[in-house]
Amino acid sequence: MSAALDWLKQQRQVPAAPASPSADDWQDVFDALRRLRERGPRKLAAATPLTALPVDRTLPGEEIAPGLWRHVTLRARPLAPTVIELGDLAVASPATRRRGTVPLPETVEASRVAFFDTETTGLAGGTGTRAFMVGIARFTPAGLAITQFTTATMAAEAAMLRAVLDALGDDAVLVSYNGKSYDRPLLGTRLRLSRIPDPLSRFPHLDLLHPTRRRLRHALPDCRLATVERHWLGVLREDDLPGSEAPAAWLAYLRGGSAALLRRVGEHNAQDLASLAGLLLHHLEDVAAVDAPRG
Repeated sequence: MSAALDWLKQQRQVPAAPASPSADDWQDVFDALRRLRERGPRKLAAATPLTALPVDRTLPGEEIAPGLWRHVTLRARPLAPTVIELGDLAVASPATRRRGTVPLPETVEASRVAFFDTETTGLAGGTGTRAFMVGIARFTPAGLAITQFTTATMAAEAAMLRAVLDALGDDAVLVSYNGKSYDRPLLGTRLRLSRIPDPLSRFPHLDLLHPTRRRLRHALPDCRLATVERHWLGVLREDDLPGSEAPAAWLAYLRGGSAALLRRVGEHNAQDLASLAGLLLHHLEDVAAVDAPRG
């Protein structure tokens, strides 16, 4: 075989042709090629994959049911008196009375007031829209206690709805911002789809959008909560995730993505609740200032 191989090498290196190899030499070459063919292609060693960086899937709080997270925080402000005089805010319009809405009490213990706000998969409403996060805030002697429920799976919705109802209790006075038109009907729809009795319509409900609009509609470009909180409360949100991006943040998490944006949705929701509490107290301070006797 060496004579044949030498001859092949010489064909590439020297212009003069050496002596031709014998038939036995060529047979050695053919035998070597046959062995290579029978051996098959050489398998390359599998490349060692790079270690993938872990995805940040951490949600704040604790998992109280499969796929359901509860996060409780306390804000030192705003503080509220033990008893809240709702005054003119408790006066229902004639249209509201005709619809049979539960009347608001003129005086209510501050601990009964439950501010609530939802983060949902869209603003269109209907049976295809669900709330993936519900926040509830209550006045306590130490400040404003905020409890947020977040679903980390589609199947956790019913557990979240039951947890929300448990957190509200039996004697809550609901306070929201556009909640009568959006948040409460949405939760009612989801409760019916989950075959859970809906007690929300039995609660007194103060929607702060309506008194705010009556007072500020000529003074502000719009009456969105973010606009009102800047004007009345001096709240300027920094690095706030717009509500329009909340659905994408939740869906990305469901598909295995990072929890970073979903945590920012929670921060946005908590600020909404804190602003609701501040807005109610601001309304009451204005009413008290108007009603105060002048010396």
